[in-house]
Amino acid sequence: MKVLLLNQSDSSGGAARAAYRLHQGLQRHGVTTQMLVQHKLKDDPTVIAPKGRWQESVAHLRFAIDALPLKAYPQRDRTPFSIQWLPSRLAAHVRAIAPDVVNLHWLSEAFVPVQALRSLNRPLVMTLHDMWAFTGGCHYTQGCDRFLSACGRCPQLKSDREADLSRWTWQRKAKYWKDLDLTIVALSHWMAAMARASPLLQPYPIRLIPNGLDLQVYRPIERQLARRLLNLPPDQKLVLFGALQATSDPRKGFHLLQAALHHLQEMGWRSHLSLGVLGALPPPHPLNLGFETHYLGTLTDDLMLVLAYAAADVFVLPSTQENLANTVMEALACGTPSVAFHIGGMPDLIDHQINGYLAAPFSTQDLAAGIAWVLEQGDRHQQLSHQARFKAEQTFSLEQQAQQYLALFQEVQSRSAGEHRHQHAVPEATPLGRPQIGCAGHGQHDSNTPKPRDR
Repeated sequence: MKVLLLNQSDSSGGAARAAYRLHQGLQRHGVTTQMLVQHKLKDDPTVIAPKGRWQESVAHLRFAIDALPLKAYPQRDRTPFSIQWLPSRLAAHVRAIAPDVVNLHWLSEAFVPVQALRSLNRPLVMTLHDMWAFTGGCHYTQGCDRFLSACGRCPQLKSDREADLSRWTWQRKAKYWKDLDLTIVALSHWMAAMARASPLLQPYPIRLIPNGLDLQVYRPIERQLARRLLNLPPDQKLVLFGALQATSDPRKGFHLLQAALHHLQEMGWRSHLSLGVLGALPPPHPLNLGFETHYLGTLTDDLMLVLAYAAADVFVLPSTQENLANTVMEALACGTPSVAFHIGGMPDLIDHQINGYLAAPFSTQDLAAGIAWVLEQGDRHQQLSHQARFKAEQTFSLEQQAQQYLALFQEVQSRSAGEHRHQHAVPEATPLGRPQIGCAGHGQHDSNTPKPRDR
């Protein structure tokens, strides 16, 4: 079997890192895989990308041209919004590689046009790293439900027109993505529920396969050793917060963490805590967060990331919307209990008061209480750390992920071959709105509404 993974980059961003890990995991299982990307950063011959400065310049120019329609919305939110309308030669590249299955990951920045999927003529498996596949262009809806009815009047575009850019993008997906040979992979129960509710994706089978990690790399390291290597204080509790654009992306919740830190001061933790920030450099005018703060910058090297997680007593990600956060998964694998709001895919990662704490959305007092609860008892913290690592071993190993994807690829390839033999006869359909969801090691709850928690 030949598998081709499509992702805008091989290492820039969370989706790229997850897709490349899957690429490696499949190779370890003897699968012939290649990645086709727009921006290549790794020295890996199995990753295919434009060659030379000219082609790289063309890729940047395509992104700029593809985004031109957004200039009609000067008041829009400065969050990613992908239209994906500019034609490309992608289908020709895929035909030249001749894969048996194409696995679609993060397609934006003018990499894969909406209309191109129909031209690939291969069984498609689409992995949902965010919500873009079923919206009119946004990657996270921030609570908007207009994707359920063709978008329009987009709050992120600051649009008051039904026939706006989001409606046009949504309708293009409806036109070009109808009756594809497509299977959806959701990383979390929440994302599976969102996809199932989407008119664009609900006709297709949906499988639940979480991302995986190399647990020989992401593993616990002695805390004091990690702190010495990173020059972090040895005698204080260290709260680690981190994400791509950690302090500048409102969705990552840094403003909520600031409020929680204020509550921790009032609770008497001022002289006992330090804060570490992954994914950001010190601002020109440092904020007074009430605690000694260490900005670790953007770490892309796995070993440096492992040291940062291992140095921390607790990892906090107060996102307002999140799928299956790589950072929380990595922290758990390193034996670091984690705290987050009970939203999105966080319950797939954090088992409340077992390997961390799920705070009530979006209570900064409960977030602070959760951080304190994780830190205040040494014996309990040790048990939380043990359970964090156990969760990663049971659910998030790269081997498990690769095995589940391989089984899925074999299934869709066999189904596609059978349909071809029967002149593309349509098989008995899965009942509308009830796609298949299955994943070893997970329960079957996929509601978007959080369950009540035992407190």
